[in-house]
Amino acid sequence: MSLTSPSLLSSPLTSRGALVFNKPSASSLAVSTARRGVRVVAEAAAVLSPASSVSAQRTQPSAAEVARTVVELAPSGTLSVVGADGWPLGVGARFVADAAGAPVLCLAAAGVTVPDARASFHVEFRQSGARTPQCSFLGALTKPSDKYELKKLSTRWETKFGEEIDEDRLYLISVERILHMEDFNEGRVWVVPSEYSDAEPDPLRNFAESVVEEMNSEHAEDVHRIYNIYAESDFQALDVKMIWVDRLGFDLHVHSEEGIFAVRIPFSRQVSDQKAVKSSFNMMAHHAWEVDKSYATPEFEKVQFLKKVI
Repeated sequence: MSLTSPSLLSSPLTSRGALVFNKPSASSLAVSTARRGVRVVAEAAAVLSPASSVSAQRTQPSAAEVARTVVELAPSGTLSVVGADGWPLGVGARFVADAAGAPVLCLAAAGVTVPDARASFHVEFRQSGARTPQCSFLGALTKPSDKYELKKLSTRWETKFGEEIDEDRLYLISVERILHMEDFNEGRVWVVPSEYSDAEPDPLRNFAESVVEEMNSEHAEDVHRIYNIYAESDFQALDVKMIWVDRLGFDLHVHSEEGIFAVRIPFSRQVSDQKAVKSSFNMMAHHAWEVDKSYATPEFEKVQFLKKVI
């Protein structure tokens, strides 16, 4: 009987993030541990630049980067202002982000569009039904007047929502402060506006959800094995779900009798496109299978930090 191991994401991702298996031949398993280590490094180097190494301190995006990503992905948010009658008023609004990440809203509600009104705009994006990173922008509600800028915002709106927008209904949040939360039960972090505007949204954001969905539905066994091999814990995992992936790694929720724990598994190199994501998951799943079957020894330092979620 031949021995096989899984290899994830072996064909180009479709719009749904299709994942396909390649199974190595039995002869590949006879390669020595030393040769195997050289092969794995060579595969990674073929698609990932050495300059993109993930350092021990840089295993996840900053709060500013997460906030930029949330703003790019979320279709709507909640605008809060104090009306002319002194009552606080909150209304939902669709929006796009300008080049610096500031929210640009489409407003038609009477009593909301007060010139230069002090306002806050709250945005959140639910990841895999398990985590909701969110941010609140504090500033002034202003009216863009530059014709060139309005044209660019109209183009962004059409790209995001597939429809034209009445430029007279566009209002900008002039950002002065930004409050970021990783999830509802997490602590709050104030993000410096200049750091936010300088940050880049995650390059995987437009297909991350499809990759996560496919990994959980089609390759649950491999997600579980990657956790067992790459993370260190003293309890038995009953179920493991991937909840998000970004250029630096991916987040898992581990279900056990002790509760639900979050764990971050970093990539060995930064990834910036679909090809690099496929290569990283292929390499990790293959190596985890080999370690699990005692064909190889771990070539990484295990993650030891698990945070209880529930």
